[in-house]
Amino acid sequence: MDLLAPLDPGWERALASQSDAFEHVGAALRARRDAGEHVLPAPEDILRAFRQPFDDVRVLVLGQDPYPTPGHPIGMCFAVDRRVRPLPRSLANIYRELHDDVGVTPPEHGDLTAWTNQGVLLLNRVLTVRAGASASHRGMGWEQITEAAVRALAGRGTPLVGLLWGADARRMAPVLREAGCGVVESPHPSPLSAQRGFFGSRPFSRVNALLAEAGAEPVDWHLPA
Repeated sequence: MDLLAPLDPGWERALASQSDAFEHVGAALRARRDAGEHVLPAPEDILRAFRQPFDDVRVLVLGQDPYPTPGHPIGMCFAVDRRVRPLPRSLANIYRELHDDVGVTPPEHGDLTAWTNQGVLLLNRVLTVRAGASASHRGMGWEQITEAAVRALAGRGTPLVGLLWGADARRMAPVLREAGCGVVESPHPSPLSAQRGFFGSRPFSRVNALLAEAGAEPVDWHLPA
């Protein structure tokens, strides 16, 4: 499996030191596929987040790992193809908080491209998963790569706010804070944890407040129908 497919040039530079890690993860995924494992997302979507312009990122939404349901993961955390029904429950909870926080009426679809077009990067700590088994690819090597990505973003010296959902994502909070970046963190929006502090956390308005403090434009969180 070729994990060194063309990325945004900024990401190619930022992750150049991770070539061995990419090769290691690629070999592990090939072995799993050869053994009959159904790996998600599709190969062409695994590194989709790193095709987004590195220099334009101003909000980093950091999640855990891809949805384990075939047809759901598309290489951008929490987003799904706009044809997917019903929406994953984590995304439904995000939409509930979006409405409660900033009054946005969410669409019926899960296409979050309107956010990514404004420099919101939707990245998981782990970029693949075995179908039907959440967190099944933890420890494969993705964490090293995505930590390098977070460190590269934080080290640019331009405004950045990290929106960290879940324990895996929140481990990156010290990296961001040490670089002077804004941080908003809470439990994961999963049905298993949303009631433990995700609901009522007001992440969207808090991100925009931190962007304003840094002299950056706020994100328009509305999503077209």
